[in-house]
Amino acid sequence: MVNDGSRDLRRAVEILASQLPGPLRPLARLAYNYRWTWARGGAALFQELDPHRWPFSAHNPVRYLDDIAPPRLAALAGDAVLVDRIRDLAGEQDTDFARPPAAIPGLPDASAQHPIVFLCAEFGLHASLPLYAGGLGVLAGDILKEASDRAYPMAGVGLLYGEGSFHQRVDAGGWQHEYWLPVDPERLPMALVTGEDRHPLTVTVPVRDRNVTLQIWRVDVGRTPLYLLDSNRLDNVPADRWITARLYAGDRETRLAQYVVLGLGSIRALRAMGITPALVHLNEGHPAFAALELIGGGVARGLSYPEALAAARERTVFTTHTPVAAGNELYGFHEVRHALDDTPLRLGMTWEQFKELGHCGGGPEGECFGMTQFALRTSGAANAVSRRHGEVAREMWREVFPGRAAAEVPVGHVTNGVHLPTWMHPAMRALLDRHLGAGWEEHTDEPGMWDPVAGIPDEDLWELRTRMRADLVAFVRERSVLNRLGRGNPAAFAEAAARSWNADTLTIGFARRIATYKRLYLLSLDPARALALVQGTYPLQVVLAGRAHPSDEEAKRSVQRLFPLAENPSVPGRAVFLEDYDMDLAQRLVRGCDLWVNLPRPPMEASGTSGMKSALNGGLQLSVLDGWWREAYDGTNGWGIEPPPGLDAAAQDAHDADALFTLLERAVLPLFYERDARGIPHRWLTMVKASLRTAGAGFTASRMVADYMRRAGVR
Repeated sequence: MVNDGSRDLRRAVEILASQLPGPLRPLARLAYNYRWTWARGGAALFQELDPHRWPFSAHNPVRYLDDIAPPRLAALAGDAVLVDRIRDLAGEQDTDFARPPAAIPGLPDASAQHPIVFLCAEFGLHASLPLYAGGLGVLAGDILKEASDRAYPMAGVGLLYGEGSFHQRVDAGGWQHEYWLPVDPERLPMALVTGEDRHPLTVTVPVRDRNVTLQIWRVDVGRTPLYLLDSNRLDNVPADRWITARLYAGDRETRLAQYVVLGLGSIRALRAMGITPALVHLNEGHPAFAALELIGGGVARGLSYPEALAAARERTVFTTHTPVAAGNELYGFHEVRHALDDTPLRLGMTWEQFKELGHCGGGPEGECFGMTQFALRTSGAANAVSRRHGEVAREMWREVFPGRAAAEVPVGHVTNGVHLPTWMHPAMRALLDRHLGAGWEEHTDEPGMWDPVAGIPDEDLWELRTRMRADLVAFVRERSVLNRLGRGNPAAFAEAAARSWNADTLTIGFARRIATYKRLYLLSLDPARALALVQGTYPLQVVLAGRAHPSDEEAKRSVQRLFPLAENPSVPGRAVFLEDYDMDLAQRLVRGCDLWVNLPRPPMEASGTSGMKSALNGGLQLSVLDGWWREAYDGTNGWGIEPPPGLDAAAQDAHDADALFTLLERAVLPLFYERDARGIPHRWLTMVKASLRTAGAGFTASRMVADYMRRAGVR
């Protein structure tokens, strides 16, 4: 029997529909599926229902429809054009869902009841569901969306964080402060999975010295279900309810408990719903304890421990996302043993067998336990997220495969890509409709598909880029004023951006999750040169955004060091820092900026995806040659910085900062402002077209997911 939550979502749709006038009732089906966020016209349709209320709902359509006043709904129901648009979008969704599942090479039995199960600690689907911290979660969301577009049978499993990820406020001195807001699942596009008795379907997971009860929420991402485990139940003690309170909780014990709940709970929840994974995909090491459940299931079927371990490996693949230590967490074995509360023993393993799977090098075997090491040893295949990251990962994880040269370490690579319909501006999609032909989005990774981009008239592309920049400028004018007033700045200074930002000025973006290795501080390493650029002959404007983890004091200081530039009264408004970076802000920035800057310390940038999103919208890249840009850069599609080998950190920083300013002064700015009599920068647009072709042909989620599916049966 399958109790997968689909019935519960249908019931939620029916309740919402019953509150709407008849002609508007299809909106309920749209609201309870995140497909509207990337469907053509979906976001515009919801926004137009009540433009004033839309921002107050945090762009959450379930809450939004519930809050629109009945007289307004009645008036909308009488708008024949609007009703037709609603009917068309709902019909398009129904047609999409009626398609048969696509076949997966190597997994002939994959289906809705036997899907590829994608496990991740965070999922970035939309700003209204704040269950993500950065690129890892947004990538996970893009994979679920692309799987839906391609009709692949997949399901995601994560955690429902009761307070989500943190929000950011920056004070007048540039110091980040954090706050959390409760997430109310009853008013979000999700439903609590129930059993035949209509009571919540639950599973229990031993954590520390207690059984923790988990309930399950279902979120629909197009055709792809996402299941979220939730310990916030009154039958759990407060400390256990807190396990799923915050994404990446600051204290190690709670974070480790999250990994136990995610790993063990995911497989148990799927089993309770009647779902048997055809393949388990571990996205980072956080859900690695899922292997324990798979091994235990084999032992329960009568397999010996070595046989059960081999069977679990056959069903598991692992993606490692970062060489940064914080993303490859290490624990003392005593911490892990306490958190798991004898689970390995109950599943048919000995503690020695368990220790062997997670032990770290550099200390007594088994005393150091690594989540990534455990995932590598329990997976049948592993991959990094770019070609360069694959090289780094094979060297980095030689300890897990003793006796092998780095080239022989079994870690391949699937370079990341981004979900084009989510990140590309609707107007850019419309322009490409005219030049790539009908249905081009279904063939983005086919040879030659992007060649016609070279023939787009420069005047058409420039007019579009100018409109997209103007949209961003209007947003920055408003948002920067509100941010500065909130910091207590004088009104005259706060309003400077509203006066200074110009829709015709080169607009530079630097926005991402802030970690020390991202080197945001390079922009302020030579303050005099930076200020001279901002005040120079060629006008430019810079928008900065990003959040540092609450426990990362050094990353917070990098934001603070930037404030003398970003908030300098001598250049009021030309450089701004926007608070509370999220998916909505990211979408605005990658669509509107002309130049996207990325300055990671190589080789720490495993892939990076923000630059791909910018390129798909006609932005150019100025980046250190690391991660995806090492593969993508060819000298015609942007600019690259490569430090000479052998430099220490300080010398590398000095070299890269100088290279950044030199490229801006001598290449970027002159090229952008080199115009013909009609004001069109033809050489700049030639580079834009090359960048767009590069990103479209090689760095979309379509290509990435196709790569994963081709490898699905190879373990």
